[in-house]
Amino acid sequence: MTVAYRLVHAAPEALFGVLEDPWTYPSWVVGASRARAVAGEWPRPGAALHHSFGLWPAVIDDRTEIREWNAPRHAVLEAHGSFLGVARVQFDVKPRTDGCVVRMDEDAISGPGMLVPKLLRDVFGFPRTVEALKRLAYLAERKEQP
Repeated sequence: MTVAYRLVHAAPEALFGVLEDPWTYPSWVVGASRARAVAGEWPRPGAALHHSFGLWPAVIDDRTEIREWNAPRHAVLEAHGSFLGVARVQFDVKPRTDGCVVRMDEDAISGPGMLVPKLLRDVFGFPRTVEALKRLAYLAERKEQP
């Protein structure tokens, strides 16, 4: 499981405000290229965001589903990467006087990604997770500016 932490200079509600908007997904998820549709009532558990990743013309359509939602403290998403398998992404947020700390962990739970040794998944996944948190923090901090 790839785990990263980031101090966000915004309230937990601002961070979850970004997660609550499925159309921001391509802005903070590394590799996502577009959001196509939302099925269900996002961010309720069971709702799904249909999106794509990759660069044209090598774009793969996939979806991410909400599994758990306890805003503004905890969320679990399940990213279905077509033939690549499924990854579980968990966010845990703790408030601080200067904003909040977000913990994001992501790991394969099915498919070919499970064949990659965990150490390699962590090594190659860590920079992607750190970058995703950086982008998510930027959007949350911008949301709180007057």
